Amino acid sequence: MGNKQSSKKEGEEQEDNRKKTKADAEKHRDERIQSTGQLTLDENESAHNLHLITIIGEIEGHDNLGSTSKTTKYEHILPQLAAIEDSKKIDGVLILLNTMGGDVEAGLAIAEMISSLSKPTVSLVLGGSHSIGVPIAVSTDYSYIVPTGTMVIHPVRLNGMVIGVQQTFDYFKQIQNRITGFVCEHCKISKARLEELMMETGMLTKDVGTVLVGREAVEEGIINEVGGIKDAIKHIHDMVERGKRDTK
Repeated sequence: MGNKQSSKKEGEEQEDNRKKTKADAEKHRDERIQSTGQLTLDENESAHNLHLITIIGEIEGHDNLGSTSKTTKYEHILPQLAAIEDSKKIDGVLILLNTMGGDVEAGLAIAEMISSLSKPTVSLVLGGSHSIGVPIAVSTDYSYIVPTGTMVIHPVRLNGMVIGVQQTFDYFKQIQNRITGFVCEHCKISKARLEELMMETGMLTKDVGTVLVGREAVEEGIINEVGGIKDAIKHIHDMVERGKRDTK
């Protein structure tokens, strides 16, 4: 009788410990999403570990934005990308974008890091991926955009005091060439067509540039395919599986 009661008590303790471990893991998961917008997707049938990164709001550079602004901090993203590259546990990376753009240097740094990963990468443009969000969207191995997703293509702008001398205009041109060069290298659009979209004057009332919606971004050769989260996750699983077969 005593052995039965002891076994029952041990079973109850193990179940309590299991529930506590699960609750702690869920709490950690929620805190991670809230603080960094990142998550590891590891409960799929394929047993693949996919790292999810969100690029949300304004991409923050060297200056901190206001507390009311939704931001993506590049100092959070860059170390995580390095850790992903170094990790044997991570099989692929999924990037979700809904960004208005932001700091050019920070955005390009993120895009360059993503493009240099050896792991399979897929991006999905949701509400929008504007301005410097465009290079990030095309930096992955394959890209999707939802039917209502938008991409705003426009020239570089700099905040703060601008000195109207030749050196300033040359600097603007250098930055612009870096962006157009990166975008054209990582998607199918030509440099001439991209610059044409940037300088369009008939679409934006108070600005130059072009708004591409869903399929238009695909037709222009910037994004690979129209699709949603189901398509993006399936595609990255397929890429991971192909990669594992090729290494056998």
